Amino acid sequence: MNTIVKRLERFNSAIPEFCTSHWLLRIPLALLFIQMGLMKLPIDPAEAESYGLSVLVWWVVALGELGSGLGLIAGGLFNTKKIPSWLGDTLTRFSGFTIGCITTGVIWIGEPESFLDVILYDNLHVFMWVGGLFFALRGNRA
Repeated sequence: MNTIVKRLERFNSAIPEFCTSHWLLRIPLALLFIQMGLMKLPIDPAEAESYGLSVLVWWVVALGELGSGLGLIAGGLFNTKKIPSWLGDTLTRFSGFTIGCITTGVIWIGEPESFLDVILYDNLHVFMWVGGLFFALRGNRA
């Protein structure tokens, strides 16, 4: 048993670390939110009313989606030696928090029958919510 564990440890240490793997989650999530924000522009009061929202809420959501997507990418790019690391980390965390808030609102507006319905049948929004939560909690330390 000990030899198997040692072989697995050697195998695991031989695999190189991919320290920029957060981009594999950051880019698709950011592009999804940028696309959703751009789809709401120009702001149309009739579209806001179709979801039962005021124009002000629709405006905040559209700019929030666009800003959080751009902020998620910019926050990752600000992780350089020329720019203070706290700036990119704060931008990433704020963007993740915004993504989580907007996604919570989208799930809430959908009026699911139960929490289990959200988990089982609303996979896209669950992915967006968990991705936003991940970046809100980890920032650029991902």
